[in-house]
Amino acid sequence: MVTMSKYMTLLVISGIFPFILSFWPALKFYRNWRSLLCSIFLIVVIFGSWDVFATYRGHWYFNPRGVWGVKIINLPIEEALFFVVIPFCCIFTWEAIKYIKSSLK
Repeated sequence: MVTMSKYMTLLVISGIFPFILSFWPALKFYRNWRSLLCSIFLIVVIFGSWDVFATYRGHWYFNPRGVWGVKIINLPIEEALFFVVIPFCCIFTWEAIKYIKSSLK
């Protein structure tokens, strides 16, 4: 039986509500999916590369007790998903705040 690592649990908790709310019809978050994917892609490439390099050089490491053993380019799967989940949450929050501000006018 595979148990969720602490890191993966944090990612799921962080991402589940923004993901579900992103389908709320009034917000229309889904209509800009190309921009969202481009933004996340840039973050993955720039900061993911930085993270891979820093890990390779030994500037930091990931405690094996806090992550699964699955790796993508020398990064735990949780760290790779971090660069997708957290930017998604940030962009969603930004769009939700813009929607709320425009609704209040």
